[in-house]
Amino acid sequence: MDRSIGDLPTGDVLIEDGRIVGVAPSIDAADAEVIDAADHIVLPGFVDTHRHTWQAPWRNIASDWSLFHYLWGMHTGLSKYYRPEDTYAGNLLGTAEALDSGITTLLDWSHNLATPDHADGAIAGLRDSGARTVFAHGSGNQQWGRVPQNPVPHSEDARRVREQYFSSDDGLMTMALAIRGPQFTTEEVARHDWALARELDLRVTVHVGDGEFGRTRPIEWMRKEGLLDDRTTYVHCCTLADDELKMIADTGGTASVAADVEVQMGHGWPATGRLLDVGIRPSLSIDVCTSTGGHMFGLMRTALSVQRGLDNAALEAAGTSLAGGEPIRLTCRDMLEFATIEGARACGLDHRIGSLTPGKEADVILVRTDTLGMTPLNNPAGALVYNAHPGLVDTVLVAGRVVKRDGRLVHLDEAKLRRLGEETRDHVLAAAAQDELINDVALNGTWTPRSPATLEHAHAH
Repeated sequence: MDRSIGDLPTGDVLIEDGRIVGVAPSIDAADAEVIDAADHIVLPGFVDTHRHTWQAPWRNIASDWSLFHYLWGMHTGLSKYYRPEDTYAGNLLGTAEALDSGITTLLDWSHNLATPDHADGAIAGLRDSGARTVFAHGSGNQQWGRVPQNPVPHSEDARRVREQYFSSDDGLMTMALAIRGPQFTTEEVARHDWALARELDLRVTVHVGDGEFGRTRPIEWMRKEGLLDDRTTYVHCCTLADDELKMIADTGGTASVAADVEVQMGHGWPATGRLLDVGIRPSLSIDVCTSTGGHMFGLMRTALSVQRGLDNAALEAAGTSLAGGEPIRLTCRDMLEFATIEGARACGLDHRIGSLTPGKEADVILVRTDTLGMTPLNNPAGALVYNAHPGLVDTVLVAGRVVKRDGRLVHLDEAKLRRLGEETRDHVLAAAAQDELINDVALNGTWTPRSPATLEHAHAH
């Protein structure tokens, strides 16, 4: 992913003290530990720029829900029964899952922090995973249990977290502020939250353009308020107007596309192509494993296929097609860049990670190519996007430390992680049994949350 180096058909990567010090066709380092990468693709670790990691114990419960069902079921419902130890379990399980699939850097968009103890649990879960993480402090149910136009400002506990855990921006874990923005708060609260981020000198990640919420021209309002800048990542962007995307580009902002969730929940068409049209190369995000898979391979496939479909439809509408021999504008290599170096840029970490570049920290993954589905290897980028899956991720290094070898995580007890996830799920189910809104939760794919308005209407009759 370093264009100045290019792709090597065969080669060596030399790592010393957690950093890449050489990338070449052959490196003489007789005293080094050798990791045999024959029949593997070696590439930088993937970067997930937006994941609500605490929801990992609710995997796939929302696979048949809309965005509004998700808001009712998770934020108005299940989230408020989380204990700090549940937040820990969700973050540890979810980040370990990401790491196992080759995602070495994860931005945890952490918006179930009801108390300082919940924030501590979230951070501990990220730390114990061994991954590189960005803890994006996103407050809790008080701020997210009622949207839009929530009048409660961002939690002041973000100040403590910054001072206690993230006084330096150079660690394996760094901090950002996950702000609700004008779609989900009052204008006064949005101003307060951005002022807090700037006071704490933190990057911002914010949801914009998700479904009907995004048609209120949030970017135009933010521009008028002087809130657009190059330290902000705009998540989704699906229903933003074209001129709003241009405003983001003009102010140096980055974007995060969550194509799997966006087409599944009804956020709108993923904005990948429209972002490219204004000069923004987006990053990619899993978003919520409550709905979709937690790995980058499936996400890259969806993002690429949807955008190619949109491009083909636009050509057809214009009375032409690809039959004339025009090149496809979005390539598999583009998707790999979105999943690596562009993700690093969106996290403010592109000077440290995102490419196999001498001087950068050694976040490296090895993907097997010796299987029937990957052999013969004729197009590595195409094979990674269209054929690969988490089971082919053989080896993972984070800052030069091997955390996965021979297809197994070497530093975590997977049975314990599964048990923690099940214990959290079962605790929340028991605690919610008396909650009228969610007392009918089923674990067989049949449960669809009811809105608070629906419940109030039933009581009225």
